[in-house]
Amino acid sequence: MSSPAVTEDILLEVKGLTVSYGDIRAVKNISFQVRRGEIFTLIGANGAGKSSTLRAISGLIRYSGTLSFQGENLYGVSADRIVARGLAQVPEGRGIFGNLTVMENLRLGAWLRRDRRGIREDIERILEALPRLKERLHQLSGTLSGGEQQMLAIGRALMSRARMLLLDEPSMGLAPKLIADIYRVLREIHATGTTLLLVEQNANLALRLAHRAAVLETGEITLCGESATLLASPDVQRAYLGA
Repeated sequence: MSSPAVTEDILLEVKGLTVSYGDIRAVKNISFQVRRGEIFTLIGANGAGKSSTLRAISGLIRYSGTLSFQGENLYGVSADRIVARGLAQVPEGRGIFGNLTVMENLRLGAWLRRDRRGIREDIERILEALPRLKERLHQLSGTLSGGEQQMLAIGRALMSRARMLLLDEPSMGLAPKLIADIYRVLREIHATGTTLLLVEQNANLALRLAHRAAVLETGEITLCGESATLLASPDVQRAYLGA
């Protein structure tokens, strides 16, 4: 399946975003844009401000600056209404409900929707795309492997019919084979037309998947551009690719 064309249409715009925790500024006046139909990645070391950026976009923490999605300002919009507008986050650590079954977790992803037929159709579509979940549909989610839990977290986010997925460290804690499976799923999701904003410590994987990227260092963007350009950058190679 071929990937959708990336357009110059700006889906998400971040301007002057600053996030503080008390006297500590975790994100310092950063700006970037994500185009409709692309995969954009934020790379950087642990503590660089990547997760704080996603949490601000999702409406989970306070911030200053301007965030707009499809041309509409997100400031002051609650997290549930941001999901309703088409932005869904797959959080770091997956955030699934371990005492609920796979099916129950998937249904929770559609809690804002009222189209029962559409919900059934989306569950069937997601289970076809993620066959491991289909095999474990009535199993408690807490008993799944790490990779299966990550797939469930992605599937649950897709149940909101998001136009854009925010993914926070999807490869964290997974074996190389499972990471390959997760990234295959991300390519397939993108091929259906979903825009992805990916946060990763694994810079090599992220840059090879994404169209464009930004490097975050201690809360500031130090590099931004085409992923292929960043992959070839000696500074990025030394700092993040082990060269």
